Amino acid sequence: MKVVLDHVTKIYKSTRRRGGKDVLAVDDFDFELPDGLLIGLLGPSGCGKSTTLNLISGLESPTKGRIFFDSEDVTELPPEKRGVGMVFQNYALYPHMTVRKNIVFPLENLRGVQKLPQDHIEARVKRAAELVQIEALLDRKPGELSGGEQQRVAIARALVKIPRVLLLDEPLSNLDARLRLQTREEIRRIQKETGVTTIFVTHDQEEAMSISDIIILMKDGVVQQIGKPQEVYDDPVNLFVAQFLGTPQINVFDGRISGGDLYIGEERIMQAKGPDDGPVTVGIRPEGLVLDRQGVLTTKLSNVEVMGRDTSVVSTHEAAKRSVLRAVVSSDTLGQLSGNKAVFSVRPSKVHLFSKNDGRRLVF
Repeated sequence: MKVVLDHVTKIYKSTRRRGGKDVLAVDDFDFELPDGLLIGLLGPSGCGKSTTLNLISGLESPTKGRIFFDSEDVTELPPEKRGVGMVFQNYALYPHMTVRKNIVFPLENLRGVQKLPQDHIEARVKRAAELVQIEALLDRKPGELSGGEQQRVAIARALVKIPRVLLLDEPLSNLDARLRLQTREEIRRIQKETGVTTIFVTHDQEEAMSISDIIILMKDGVVQQIGKPQEVYDDPVNLFVAQFLGTPQINVFDGRISGGDLYIGEERIMQAKGPDDGPVTVGIRPEGLVLDRQGVLTTKLSNVEVMGRDTSVVSTHEAAKRSVLRAVVSSDTLGQLSGNKAVFSVRPSKVHLFSKNDGRRLVF
């Protein structure tokens, strides 16, 4: 099932009688979400991602624009008639019901031609429980389950309806780090097995990039960039996208173009033909800095952090926008450090230039 948002806008009117400003939550969202993929809807708090999910589900109505499931206009349909499954951040399980009762609840409320025979209901519950691997928990109550198990029950309850679209609103935010990793892998497996179009809302870029076929990155209600996770990471359209994606975060400097060359401070970093001479913002990914005594960027060494497979060299530079720089390096290259200096060469593919005025990406 493809989901089409046709120039969708959502404005919340001010509740104040005087002087209040309307809130533009989603601004002209115009995109076709492909059938059968897992789409990560990503961005900082307040960017409009949950509002977009609520518009798709029918919990909110657009101020402008239309919403289609395939060719069917569902803009005016209530949530219960859209055929969506929804998983909330807080699970929303009924504490007095067993896991089985929680899963079966949406089916028992069907009426008319949609009402299912009991054997069909039991088959669906069995299938949903198998998909999320909770067959042994069906007779327990939510209070007897871990957070990860409760999340699985919530997913099973959404899947039991055989939804046309599965919507997940920050489903992992209440879990600890290990359970988050495990559960996101389970969500990916379930989506692959069912083939249902799934939209996954999160503010965690690592979650979105690890399991999504496509990510949609939003800011202030506006879609900033859409694409495959690695493509968006490698080719950000603006400084916001470059800074939002990546752990550690991209290193950002004040730089300048002069005669077709890029300078940071007084050091020539690389050739950069294309942009006009003048100031630019320079972004260098942490993995794009390589320890090299004969390198082009000299920084003041602060610390070396060894964290499992990753080694980070932490340093400072007068032209840097943040207090520290981070370079992810091979431990074999630590011998290139000398005294209180860390000197780096750069990988050109990991260097991005942005306009000082509006943050847009500059091609060079």
